[in-house]
Amino acid sequence: MVAAAVDALPATFRERLSNLEFGVEEWAHPEDYARTGTAPGGVLLGVYRGIPLPKRHAGYNMALPDRIVVFQGPLQRMAQDADDLAERVRHVVRHEIAHHFGISDERLREIDAY
Repeated sequence: MVAAAVDALPATFRERLSNLEFGVEEWAHPEDYARTGTAPGGVLLGVYRGIPLPKRHAGYNMALPDRIVVFQGPLQRMAQDADDLAERVRHVVRHEIAHHFGISDERLREIDAY
């Protein structure tokens, strides 16, 4: 589902994904809650672990790939069926890709992307 969500992105976005890999983990780690400012016990569906494109400078070379992780456990608990799960995964992938491009949660709310 994650691969399908990435493949469904417009080519102009897919072509700009740089030094980025995607993964699926069962649940978020404590560091993910701290990184995102999510309260312990809160629901975290995905996370971007890396340096957004606008913040990469000349010293950003030979770096390990940034990583977008989708958390399977909470998404499966929320989903009503397979189609709903796929839509939720698509939304999380796009949300985290926005962070890769340097778009904050506040800006995503401003443009009604939630």
